[in-house]
Amino acid sequence: MLSRTTATATASASLSVSSLTSTNPSRFLSHLSPNCSRFSGLKKLSYTFPNPVSNFVSVRWNRSKNINYKAKRNNCDRSRMENFTTRAFAEPLKNPGELIDSVETFIFDCDGVIWKGDKLIDGVPETLDMLRSKGKRLVFVTNNSTKSRKQYGKKFETLGLNVSEEEIFASSFAAAAYLKSINFPKDKKVYVIGEDGILKELELAGFEYLGGPEDGGKKIELKPGFLMEHDKDVGAVVVGFDRYFNYYKIQYGTLCIRENPGCLFIATNRDAVTHLTDAQEWAGGGSMVGAVSGSTQREPLVVGKPSTFMMDYLANKFGILKSQICMVGDRLDTDILFGQNGGCKTLLVLSGVTTLPMLQNPNNSIQPDFYTNKISDFLPLKAATV
Repeated sequence: MLSRTTATATASASLSVSSLTSTNPSRFLSHLSPNCSRFSGLKKLSYTFPNPVSNFVSVRWNRSKNINYKAKRNNCDRSRMENFTTRAFAEPLKNPGELIDSVETFIFDCDGVIWKGDKLIDGVPETLDMLRSKGKRLVFVTNNSTKSRKQYGKKFETLGLNVSEEEIFASSFAAAAYLKSINFPKDKKVYVIGEDGILKELELAGFEYLGGPEDGGKKIELKPGFLMEHDKDVGAVVVGFDRYFNYYKIQYGTLCIRENPGCLFIATNRDAVTHLTDAQEWAGGGSMVGAVSGSTQREPLVVGKPSTFMMDYLANKFGILKSQICMVGDRLDTDILFGQNGGCKTLLVLSGVTTLPMLQNPNNSIQPDFYTNKISDFLPLKAATV
């Protein structure tokens, strides 16, 4: 059954819910008393918690985050009920056809799902062809900001995949799209701590920028009385993955954010690691964002996954009902949370960052609807047996 974790209260239960900022949303499951005629015939309710651009919403339950049941002396239940919490764990994908038939659109992460580094994951071309033959819309969303949509289109082509530019949404594009959505003043500039992809998307959107790889070779000569100058017209600092990251960029971005009135601090993503090669994991864009956040003592506005900005943008652009979307990814705290925050079905693949022990760790509270080994498990006669 394709459903989210559900929460229902017993007839005599009294429940208090409030929201808090957290990166670990929790879900709790209780069971409706079968003997209470007052609640007979009620269906289980599915609770989905909205998520602003850079915050995650969880649940704070009274009495140490537990559901507090107060026993009432009535015909339903006269006994005392102790506080408890339970959590439903993800199910292995046993019936791929049922999931495929239940949605209209599949959103795929790229790194760890379609490819690792520059190596295509086995079975991807056949899987995408099969989904297209069934009339499914395919969208590819990546937090990697080093390339523009056009550059990613060339990568898909190099790997032998027929994917159009309109089907690709990178966090580099999301940064430019966000600035357009807020009518960022054209007379203001954007300082970029990142690579070419962000610069190209800003240019296409008509924004003036500075920084990027060009500042990768700049150094600061620290000497008595030295004062670093910065452009007072910078109205936003965009930080993404940057292989040319250095102290000059940290200081320049910090000065803009702290000293230019109203200067925005935008992060393409906060991924801890990334797949630069298929041999190992490498430090991700979150390390660059963390450095600037530490020096400015400001939290960024995140436009990439798991924020809902790209999901809302996609839904509006294509006219997609979010309940008809399945998000497929290899990361719990970005891909799966992205889908859950957007109200979509979620499928975790174990071909990238997340392993089965990580998923099933008792300390992990982010549970997808389903999990499987890789997306080729969608193919007939290849249902996952994980």
